[in-house]
Amino acid sequence: MKIRLLAGLLVLGMAAAGCGGATVGTPSGSAAPQPGGGSAAPGSAGTVKIAINPWVGYEASANVVAYLLKNELHYDVELPEIKEQLAWEGFETGDVDVIIENWGHPDLKKKYVEEKKVAVEAGSTGNKGVIGWYIPKWMADQYPDITDYKSLNKYAHLFKTSESGGKGQLLFGDPSYVSNEEALIKNLKLDYKVVVGGSEASLIKGAQQAQEQKKPLLFYFWDPHWLFNKTQLVRVKLPEYTEGCDADPKKVACDYPEMDLDKVVSKRFADTGGKAYELVKNFQWTNEDQNAVANDMTNNGMTGEQAAKKWLDANTAKWQAWLPK
Repeated sequence: MKIRLLAGLLVLGMAAAGCGGATVGTPSGSAAPQPGGGSAAPGSAGTVKIAINPWVGYEASANVVAYLLKNELHYDVELPEIKEQLAWEGFETGDVDVIIENWGHPDLKKKYVEEKKVAVEAGSTGNKGVIGWYIPKWMADQYPDITDYKSLNKYAHLFKTSESGGKGQLLFGDPSYVSNEEALIKNLKLDYKVVVGGSEASLIKGAQQAQEQKKPLLFYFWDPHWLFNKTQLVRVKLPEYTEGCDADPKKVACDYPEMDLDKVVSKRFADTGGKAYELVKNFQWTNEDQNAVANDMTNNGMTGEQAAKKWLDANTAKWQAWLPK
Protein backbone atom coordinates (compact mmCIF):
# COMPACT_ATOMS: atom_id res chain seq x y z
CA MET A 1 0.00 0.00 0.00
CA LYS A 2 2.36 3.70 -1.70
CA ILE A 3 2.75 2.76 1.89
CA ARG A 4 1.97 0.53 2.52
CA LEU A 5 0.20 2.39 2.06
CA LEU A 6 0.48 2.46 0.63
CA ALA A 7 3.62 3.97 2.25
CA GLY A 8 3.00 1.61 2.30
CA LEU A 9 1.23 -0.64 3.41
CA LEU A 10 2.16 -3.05 4.91
CA VAL A 11 4.87 -5.42 6.62
CA LEU A 12 2.69 -5.56 9.40
CA GLY A 13 1.88 -7.43 12.46
CA MET A 14 -1.27 -8.74 10.93
CA ALA A 15 -4.31 -10.47 12.11
CA ALA A 16 -4.18 -13.17 9.47
CA ALA A 17 -3.05 -16.57 10.58
CA GLY A 18 -0.77 -19.22 9.28
CA CYS A 19 0.69 -17.87 6.04
CA GLY A 20 3.87 -15.94 6.59
CA GLY A 21 7.16 -17.70 6.13
CA ALA A 22 5.59 -21.04 5.36
CA THR A 23 6.23 -23.37 2.49
CA VAL A 24 3.00 -24.07 0.69
CA GLY A 25 2.33 -27.55 -0.43
CA THR A 26 4.19 -30.74 -1.01
CA PRO A 27 6.27 -31.46 -4.09
CA SER A 28 4.56 -32.98 -7.07
CA GLY A 29 4.75 -32.87 -10.84
CA SER A 30 7.82 -33.21 -13.04
CA ALA A 31 11.27 -31.86 -12.33
CA ALA A 32 12.24 -28.61 -14.01
CA PRO A 33 14.53 -25.66 -13.36
CA GLN A 34 13.26 -23.63 -10.42
CA PRO A 35 12.21 -20.10 -11.28
CA GLY A 36 13.53 -18.30 -8.26
CA GLY A 37 16.86 -19.97 -7.83
CA GLY A 38 15.87 -21.55 -4.51
CA SER A 39 16.19 -25.23 -3.72
CA ALA A 40 13.18 -27.16 -4.98
CA ALA A 41 12.15 -30.51 -3.58
CA PRO A 42 12.57 -33.59 -5.79
CA GLY A 43 9.67 -33.81 -8.23
CA SER A 44 8.73 -30.15 -7.86
CA ALA A 45 8.36 -27.85 -10.84
CA GLY A 46 10.40 -25.32 -8.86
CA THR A 47 10.17 -22.92 -5.93
CA VAL A 48 8.48 -19.51 -6.07
CA LYS A 49 9.16 -16.93 -3.37
CA ILE A 50 6.26 -14.51 -2.83
CA ALA A 51 7.03 -11.79 -0.29
CA ILE A 52 4.34 -11.22 2.33
CA ASN A 53 3.86 -7.54 3.13
CA PRO A 54 2.05 -6.71 6.37
CA TRP A 55 -1.63 -6.31 5.54
CA VAL A 56 -4.23 -8.98 5.16
CA GLY A 57 -5.42 -7.97 1.68
CA TYR A 58 -1.92 -8.61 0.39
CA GLU A 59 -1.87 -11.96 2.17
CA ALA A 60 -5.19 -12.87 0.57
CA SER A 61 -3.83 -12.32 -2.93
CA ALA A 62 -0.60 -14.14 -2.12
CA ASN A 63 -2.38 -17.18 -0.74
CA VAL A 64 -4.70 -17.51 -3.73
CA VAL A 65 -1.78 -17.39 -6.15
CA ALA A 66 0.26 -19.73 -3.94
CA TYR A 67 -2.57 -22.29 -3.82
CA LEU A 68 -2.79 -22.39 -7.60
CA LEU A 69 0.97 -22.61 -8.01
CA LYS A 70 0.99 -25.60 -5.69
CA ASN A 71 -2.14 -27.46 -6.72
CA GLU A 72 -2.47 -26.65 -10.41
CA LEU A 73 1.12 -26.10 -11.54
CA HIS A 74 2.98 -28.25 -8.96
CA TYR A 75 5.40 -25.68 -7.60
CA ASP A 76 6.64 -25.25 -4.07
CA VAL A 77 5.91 -21.77 -2.69
CA GLU A 78 7.72 -19.86 0.03
CA LEU A 79 5.94 -16.93 1.70
CA PRO A 80 8.56 -14.99 3.67
CA GLU A 81 7.27 -12.07 5.73
CA ILE A 82 9.19 -9.05 4.46
CA LYS A 83 8.32 -5.37 4.76
CA GLU A 84 7.73 -3.41 1.58
CA GLN A 85 11.07 -1.75 0.94
CA LEU A 86 13.03 -4.84 1.99
CA ALA A 87 10.94 -6.93 -0.39
CA TRP A 88 12.20 -4.83 -3.30
CA GLU A 89 15.77 -5.38 -2.14
CA GLY A 90 15.00 -9.10 -2.34
CA PHE A 91 14.77 -8.86 -6.12
CA GLU A 92 18.49 -8.13 -6.16
CA THR A 93 19.52 -10.71 -3.57
CA GLY A 94 17.35 -13.52 -4.92
CA ASP A 95 15.24 -13.71 -1.77
CA VAL A 96 12.07 -12.54 -3.54
CA ASP A 97 10.51 -13.54 -6.86
CA VAL A 98 7.14 -11.80 -6.53
CA ILE A 99 5.55 -8.77 -4.87
CA ILE A 100 1.91 -9.59 -5.49
CA GLU A 101 0.42 -6.21 -4.50
CA ASN A 102 2.41 -3.02 -5.02
CA TRP A 103 1.04 0.34 -3.88
CA GLY A 104 2.72 2.77 -6.23
CA HIS A 105 6.33 3.25 -5.10
CA PRO A 106 7.59 5.13 -8.16
CA ASP A 107 10.90 5.67 -6.36
CA LEU A 108 11.46 1.94 -5.94
CA LYS A 109 10.38 1.23 -9.51
CA LYS A 110 12.90 3.74 -10.75
CA LYS A 111 15.66 2.17 -8.69
CA TYR A 112 15.00 -1.53 -9.23
CA VAL A 113 13.18 -1.62 -12.59
CA GLU A 114 14.75 1.23 -14.55
CA GLU A 115 18.21 1.61 -13.04
CA LYS A 116 19.27 -1.74 -11.59
CA LYS A 117 17.06 -3.71 -13.97
CA VAL A 118 16.54 -6.53 -11.46
CA ALA A 119 12.74 -6.23 -11.45
CA VAL A 120 9.94 -5.90 -13.99
CA GLU A 121 6.29 -4.89 -13.77
CA ALA A 122 3.86 -7.78 -14.20
CA GLY A 123 0.51 -6.05 -14.73
CA SER A 124 -2.46 -4.94 -12.66
CA THR A 125 -3.95 -7.01 -9.85
CA GLY A 126 -7.34 -5.54 -10.73
CA ASN A 127 -7.56 -3.99 -7.27
CA LYS A 128 -8.11 -0.26 -6.86
CA GLY A 129 -6.26 1.07 -3.83
CA VAL A 130 -7.05 4.24 -1.92
CA ILE A 131 -5.44 5.54 1.26
CA GLY A 132 -7.17 8.13 3.38
CA TRP A 133 -8.08 9.49 6.80
CA TYR A 134 -11.18 8.07 8.47
CA ILE A 135 -13.41 8.61 11.47
CA PRO A 136 -16.20 6.45 12.94
CA LYS A 137 -19.62 7.23 11.47
CA TRP A 138 -21.07 8.38 14.77
CA MET A 139 -18.68 11.33 14.74
CA ALA A 140 -19.76 12.39 11.26
CA ASP A 141 -23.38 12.16 12.41
CA GLN A 142 -22.76 14.24 15.53
CA TYR A 143 -20.37 16.75 13.97
CA PRO A 144 -21.36 17.04 10.29
CA ASP A 145 -18.55 19.43 9.33
CA ILE A 146 -15.82 17.24 10.82
CA THR A 147 -15.43 15.38 7.53
CA ASP A 148 -13.84 18.51 5.99
CA TYR A 149 -10.16 18.86 6.88
CA LYS A 150 -10.71 22.62 7.34
CA SER A 151 -12.75 21.81 10.44
CA LEU A 152 -10.31 19.36 12.00
CA ASN A 153 -8.55 21.94 14.18
CA LYS A 154 -11.90 22.89 15.72
CA TYR A 155 -12.26 19.31 16.91
CA ALA A 156 -8.63 18.53 17.72
CA HIS A 157 -9.39 18.46 21.45
CA LEU A 158 -11.67 15.46 20.92
CA PHE A 159 -8.78 13.42 19.56
CA LYS A 160 -6.20 14.19 22.25
CA THR A 161 -4.56 11.16 23.87
CA SER A 162 -1.77 10.58 26.36
CA GLU A 163 0.55 10.02 23.39
CA SER A 164 -0.36 13.03 21.27
CA GLY A 165 1.29 15.72 23.36
CA GLY A 166 -1.67 18.05 23.71
CA LYS A 167 -2.54 17.85 20.03
CA GLY A 168 -5.16 15.75 18.28
CA GLN A 169 -4.05 12.21 17.51
CA LEU A 170 -3.86 10.77 14.00
CA LEU A 171 -3.45 7.03 14.47
CA PHE A 172 -1.09 5.34 12.01
CA GLY A 173 -0.31 1.67 11.43
CA ASP A 174 2.92 -0.11 10.56
CA PRO A 175 5.87 2.29 10.23
CA SER A 176 6.74 0.70 6.87
CA TYR A 177 3.53 1.90 5.23
CA VAL A 178 3.60 4.59 2.56
CA SER A 179 2.80 7.80 4.33
CA ASN A 180 2.34 11.51 3.66
CA GLU A 181 0.85 12.16 7.09
CA GLU A 182 3.62 14.27 8.62
CA ALA A 183 3.74 16.52 5.56
CA LEU A 184 -0.05 16.81 5.38
CA ILE A 185 -0.30 17.88 9.02
CA LYS A 186 2.45 20.45 8.59
CA ASN A 187 1.38 21.85 5.22
CA LEU A 188 -2.33 21.99 6.06
CA LYS A 189 -1.47 23.59 9.42
CA LEU A 190 -3.32 20.98 11.44
CA ASP A 191 -2.98 20.78 15.22
CA TYR A 192 -2.40 17.04 15.16
CA LYS A 193 0.36 14.51 15.82
CA VAL A 194 0.91 11.15 14.14
CA VAL A 195 0.87 8.34 16.69
CA VAL A 196 2.11 4.99 15.38
CA GLY A 197 -0.08 2.07 16.44
CA GLY A 198 2.38 -0.36 14.91
CA SER A 199 0.20 -2.66 12.86
CA GLU A 200 -2.88 -3.19 10.74
CA ALA A 201 -4.43 -4.98 13.71
CA SER A 202 -4.10 -1.88 15.91
CA LEU A 203 -5.94 0.23 13.33
CA ILE A 204 -8.72 -2.33 12.97
CA LYS A 205 -9.20 -2.68 16.72
CA GLY A 206 -9.20 1.07 17.17
CA ALA A 207 -11.76 1.62 14.42
CA GLN A 208 -14.09 -1.07 15.73
CA GLN A 209 -13.97 0.22 19.29
CA ALA A 210 -14.40 3.81 18.14
CA GLN A 211 -17.66 3.05 16.37
CA GLU A 212 -19.04 0.54 18.86
CA GLN A 213 -18.14 2.54 21.99
CA LYS A 214 -18.52 6.01 20.46
CA LYS A 215 -14.91 6.96 21.05
CA PRO A 216 -13.29 9.73 18.97
CA LEU A 217 -10.72 8.44 16.49
CA LEU A 218 -8.99 9.86 13.44
CA PHE A 219 -6.91 7.22 11.67
CA TYR A 220 -5.07 6.27 8.52
CA PHE A 221 -6.59 3.40 6.54
CA TRP A 222 -7.06 2.04 3.05
CA ASP A 223 -9.42 0.34 0.68
CA PRO A 224 -9.73 -2.49 -0.36
CA HIS A 225 -10.36 -3.84 3.13
CA TRP A 226 -12.99 -6.11 4.65
CA LEU A 227 -13.41 -3.71 7.60
CA PHE A 228 -15.66 -1.42 5.54
CA ASN A 229 -18.19 -4.26 5.31
CA LYS A 230 -18.21 -4.69 9.09
CA THR A 231 -17.80 -1.20 10.58
CA GLN A 232 -19.32 2.13 9.56
CA LEU A 233 -16.53 4.56 8.77
CA VAL A 234 -16.46 7.92 7.02
CA ARG A 235 -13.55 9.35 5.07
CA VAL A 236 -12.28 12.84 5.85
CA LYS A 237 -12.08 15.05 2.77
CA LEU A 238 -8.55 16.36 2.23
CA PRO A 239 -7.61 18.75 -0.62
CA GLU A 240 -8.34 16.96 -3.88
CA TYR A 241 -5.52 15.03 -5.49
CA THR A 242 -4.20 16.45 -8.74
CA GLU A 243 -1.43 15.04 -10.91
CA GLY A 244 1.94 15.86 -9.41
CA CYS A 245 0.64 17.30 -6.13
CA ASP A 246 2.57 14.61 -4.24
CA ALA A 247 5.77 14.85 -6.30
CA ASP A 248 7.73 16.44 -3.45
CA PRO A 249 7.20 14.39 -0.26
CA LYS A 250 7.92 17.40 1.93
CA LYS A 251 5.38 19.65 0.19
CA VAL A 252 2.42 17.27 -0.04
CA ALA A 253 -0.82 19.07 0.78
CA CYS A 254 -3.32 16.88 -1.10
CA ASP A 255 -5.19 13.63 -0.66
CA TYR A 256 -3.91 10.28 -1.86
CA PRO A 257 -4.76 9.21 -5.42
CA GLU A 258 -6.69 6.11 -6.37
CA MET A 259 -4.06 3.59 -7.40
CA ASP A 260 -4.23 0.74 -9.86
CA LEU A 261 -2.40 -1.82 -7.75
CA ASP A 262 0.07 -3.95 -9.66
CA LYS A 263 2.47 -6.88 -9.42
CA VAL A 264 6.24 -6.66 -9.59
CA VAL A 265 8.57 -9.63 -10.11
CA SER A 266 12.29 -10.21 -10.31
CA LYS A 267 13.80 -10.04 -13.79
CA ARG A 268 15.16 -13.54 -13.30
CA PHE A 269 11.71 -14.87 -12.47
CA ALA A 270 10.21 -13.15 -15.52
CA ASP A 271 12.89 -14.72 -17.73
CA THR A 272 12.95 -18.24 -16.27
CA GLY A 273 9.73 -18.64 -14.28
CA GLY A 274 7.79 -20.26 -17.11
CA LYS A 275 4.27 -21.24 -16.13
CA ALA A 276 4.64 -19.77 -12.65
CA TYR A 277 5.43 -16.36 -14.11
CA GLU A 278 2.53 -16.65 -16.56
CA LEU A 279 0.11 -17.34 -13.69
CA VAL A 280 1.36 -14.38 -11.68
CA LYS A 281 1.14 -12.14 -14.74
CA ASN A 282 -2.43 -13.32 -15.51
CA PHE A 283 -3.70 -13.03 -11.92
CA GLN A 284 -6.36 -10.32 -11.67
CA TRP A 285 -9.42 -9.97 -9.43
CA THR A 286 -11.59 -7.36 -7.73
CA ASN A 287 -11.63 -5.57 -4.39
CA GLU A 288 -14.67 -7.65 -3.46
CA ASP A 289 -12.81 -10.87 -4.25
CA GLN A 290 -9.88 -9.88 -2.08
CA ASN A 291 -12.09 -8.72 0.78
CA ALA A 292 -13.91 -12.07 0.83
CA VAL A 293 -10.68 -14.02 1.29
CA ALA A 294 -9.23 -11.51 3.76
CA ASN A 295 -12.42 -11.61 5.83
CA ASP A 296 -12.29 -15.41 6.07
CA MET A 297 -8.66 -15.22 7.16
CA THR A 298 -9.26 -12.57 9.79
CA ASN A 299 -12.76 -13.22 11.12
CA ASN A 300 -13.72 -16.77 10.23
CA GLY A 301 -10.80 -18.70 11.67
CA MET A 302 -9.35 -19.83 8.35
CA THR A 303 -5.71 -20.12 7.40
CA GLY A 304 -4.64 -18.39 4.23
CA GLU A 305 -4.68 -21.70 2.38
CA GLN A 306 -8.18 -22.58 3.60
CA ALA A 307 -9.57 -19.18 2.68
CA ALA A 308 -7.93 -19.36 -0.74
CA LYS A 309 -9.41 -22.80 -1.42
CA LYS A 310 -12.89 -21.62 -0.42
CA TRP A 311 -12.74 -18.71 -2.85
CA LEU A 312 -11.20 -20.78 -5.64
CA ASP A 313 -13.86 -23.49 -5.28
CA ALA A 314 -16.54 -20.83 -5.75
CA ASN A 315 -14.86 -18.99 -8.65
CA THR A 316 -13.55 -21.66 -10.98
CA ALA A 317 -14.16 -19.81 -14.24
CA LYS A 318 -12.30 -16.76 -12.99
CA TRP A 319 -9.09 -18.49 -11.93
CA GLN A 320 -8.99 -20.92 -14.84
CA ALA A 321 -8.52 -17.90 -17.08
CA TRP A 322 -5.29 -17.13 -15.19
CA LEU A 323 -3.67 -20.51 -15.94
CA PRO A 324 -1.01 -20.70 -18.65
CA LYS A 325 -2.41 -21.81 -21.98
